[in-house]
Amino acid sequence: MTTMKTVLVANPKGGSGKTTLATNLSGALAARGESVALWDLDRQKSSLQWLSVRGDRHPRVERLDDKDAVKDREKGESRRWLVVDSPAGLHGKNLAHALRITHKVVVPVQPSLFDMAATGDFLGLLLGEKAVAKHEMAVAIVGMRVDPRTRAAATLEAFLQQFELPVVTFLKDTQVYANAAFNGLSIFDLPQYIASREVAQWEPLLEWVLS
Repeated sequence: MTTMKTVLVANPKGGSGKTTLATNLSGALAARGESVALWDLDRQKSSLQWLSVRGDRHPRVERLDDKDAVKDREKGESRRWLVVDSPAGLHGKNLAHALRITHKVVVPVQPSLFDMAATGDFLGLLLGEKAVAKHEMAVAIVGMRVDPRTRAAATLEAFLQQFELPVVTFLKDTQVYANAAFNGLSIFDLPQYIASREVAQWEPLLEWVLS
């Protein structure tokens, strides 16, 4: 039986880039030939809308409630990867429940005063979790919509140093993500000449997830 590894993409602030991360992470794993399912906990169901447009034309990403996934659970089997797109305001019992099944947490952060303040409180909660303290669950930060060479990136890194968590990569704000999403694609489904720069920015994050 394959042990499923769960990656929770979480930040309590809306608009932080959770769905962009969750859909593209799912697409990246699928493009590598991994068996992956996507669980959308957000009321807006943006990740599921992405999946509905994606169809079967590209490396398969299943919904958690797909009939095939249900059959696998009945057989005692599971997907190798589960990516969870969490809602804004995730806290309390809902957060605790999500963390119980999580192996790794990816926290997207934008370099703005409001985003950093909201994320700081959330990171404090995560660091208080026993699983994190015992290194049973890993947490990493991704700088969203920011060029690593800018003052904004330096400010974000300085802010996050207090939490002693890795900032694994910075993802620039480009139209490539939006254009891909319209067609149910991840950047890993696009031709190299279109998305090679974006894919390169993902390599440190994928290395951390897969390690």
